Amino acid sequence: MRSTRAARPNLRGILSLFVTVVVIAIMATSVRAYAVESFVVPSGSMLPTLQIGDRIAVDKLSSTVHRGDIVVFRRAPGDHDPEYPVLVKRVVGLPGETISQRGPVILIDGRPLSEPWLPRPSGLCAQPSIPVPTTTIPSGHYFVMGDCRGNSEDSRYWGTVPAQNIIGKVSAVLWRHGHPWMHWF
Repeated sequence: MRSTRAARPNLRGILSLFVTVVVIAIMATSVRAYAVESFVVPSGSMLPTLQIGDRIAVDKLSSTVHRGDIVVFRRAPGDHDPEYPVLVKRVVGLPGETISQRGPVILIDGRPLSEPWLPRPSGLCAQPSIPVPTTTIPSGHYFVMGDCRGNSEDSRYWGTVPAQNIIGKVSAVLWRHGHPWMHWF
């Protein structure tokens, strides 16, 4: 009779542990699917802000996109390069605005855009690149560019990004050069 009583608490403990593991797995999957996901930066288009291979945390719950936000998105309809299905760029133009360029200066509705996030031009990032074509950004779309303008294929090449293609906003760099490295945006 003692062995039956001893077996019951063991069974309860195992069942409790199993339920706990299942709940934790469901919560972890939900957080990844709906709240935060990590991505690896695939190219040098965001140098020096983001390095090739950086592991970044992306906030998938933030619904408002502002100018200057760094976003991760599924490729734009005009981008047919299969090498990178998910890209990371900075939002420069918002829905309804007209974006253009005069010399090195980006214009939004004819006014110069202050871009304090841009690196000091040097090396590859200082090389001339194609100018911003005068574009009126459709409702529900964003004009995105890499910080390293001389090394970035972006909205200048393939047009605006629909809001539904945006996965989320970069909130932090978690890993750089093979080591933990925390930087918040």
